[in-house]
Amino acid sequence: MTAAQALAQAAARLAEAEVPDPARDARRLLAHAAGVDATRVTLMAPEPLPDTVAERFAHLVAQRAARRPVSHLTGAREFYGRRFQVTPQVLDPRPETETLVEAALALPFASVLDLGTGSGAILVTLLAEREHAVGVGTDLSEAACLVASANAVAHGVAARADIRATYWFDGVTDQFDLIVSNPPYIAEAEMAELAPELAHEPRMALTDEGDGLSAYHAIAAGAAIRLAPGGTILVEIGASQGADVCAIFLGEGFETRILSDLDGRDRVVRAIRASG
Repeated sequence: MTAAQALAQAAARLAEAEVPDPARDARRLLAHAAGVDATRVTLMAPEPLPDTVAERFAHLVAQRAARRPVSHLTGAREFYGRRFQVTPQVLDPRPETETLVEAALALPFASVLDLGTGSGAILVTLLAEREHAVGVGTDLSEAACLVASANAVAHGVAARADIRATYWFDGVTDQFDLIVSNPPYIAEAEMAELAPELAHEPRMALTDEGDGLSAYHAIAAGAAIRLAPGGTILVEIGASQGADVCAIFLGEGFETRILSDLDGRDRVVRAIRASG
């Protein structure tokens, strides 16, 4: 069987399993099975597929058809032009979160606190883009902290990134120019409606088992003493949460603004200390 034939069969199987963009995922999985860059898959197309590669590819396709995320099968995910290690113990970095990163990089900051850092994708990206900045990332999951630490090493920012296994602000005593977070914001009642892939991600990174707003209450309440004068808070939100999240920060004395992602959906709330 040629690589092209194997790809066609894999795409058909993934389509039958209702996997979004099955042809793209088939190419990514074949590249991983063959140990080549995804750009080389087209060059492989007319060539016979070695048995060992074919076996690895078939195994990967079977798992993807069961709706395991591609990142869990390949062990990595692209985010803001960098490749991040991903495991089932961390939330898969999403393109939508790049909206928060873009907003952060438009600001002056020398120190950043990332609450619920997960894979470290946000913190590591900000430190990699702002080479003189330092940062702290907190996460309740020790397994997530290990992944974030590995990503900090991989992207050369480990000396400027302090990853701590702790709950939100616990044990954090410094003040920061910038506080960022992509917290668990999915309401418990909405979990059953999510894509099957999310069943393979850590539930505690997705939902607060309540109304999806408890993390914002904790962040807004704790940020007052951890945000340096003139500093900014940026939190990712669900598309329907803008008004509620703004109200939470307004109640703690912040001025707020909602930022949209590239699809025009509410994605980030920016909060600054109200003047006067």
